[in-house]
Amino acid sequence: MSSSDPDRAALEARLGHNFANRRLLELALTHRSLSQAGKGSYERLEFLGDRVLGLLVADMLLTRFPKEPEGHLSRRLNALVRQETLAKVARGLELGGEIRFGTSEEAEGGDNPAILADVCEALIAAIYRDAGLEAASKFVTARWEPLLDDNQTPPRDAKSGLQEWTMARGLGLPQYEEVARSGPDHAPVFTVRVSVPGYGAEEAEGKAKRQAEQTAAGNMLRRLQKEHENE
Repeated sequence: MSSSDPDRAALEARLGHNFANRRLLELALTHRSLSQAGKGSYERLEFLGDRVLGLLVADMLLTRFPKEPEGHLSRRLNALVRQETLAKVARGLELGGEIRFGTSEEAEGGDNPAILADVCEALIAAIYRDAGLEAASKFVTARWEPLLDDNQTPPRDAKSGLQEWTMARGLGLPQYEEVARSGPDHAPVFTVRVSVPGYGAEEAEGKAKRQAEQTAAGNMLRRLQKEHENE
């Protein structure tokens, strides 16, 4: 990826940032399946990008919603930094085709939501390390402010919504179980299963157990509501 590469120039135009240190951009787009070849990967940058994104979005929320209580702000924050939102931003930037994989991962490609989310966070960290917090803030603001405009009311907590649904039908409390943990020690990925008696189970991944529980609960609630939409 040379500095005169037209593909790189097009990517930087989409990102709204020209890298002084192109190695950061390369790392942010390199999957761990290539790291064994001594090329490094996006994992360490993703670790930093998760924190930078959380800081910037939290600050945006305090400014945009000055009268909301902490609980509402937390629900907004969780929705804005979850995997699905990050993957959506990554797809808007057409990042899937930019990710470099090892041969064993090429078939999966760049449409895996978890990978897209990780790369998006890694790019935020890369911009931060390349040009500082102001540059990272410019990138995040441009992509996340429209998401704030789309959600004027705090998103509903998925676990609470699922519990209300099951209790209203005499099904008892949903049951949550951690079924797997993967990834490096500094950035584990949790897989959680939620089950409802008589309605099976749903699984989801997250960088924190609570995040995985919320995503699994949301998946389960959407399925149950669809199955019973005519009630």
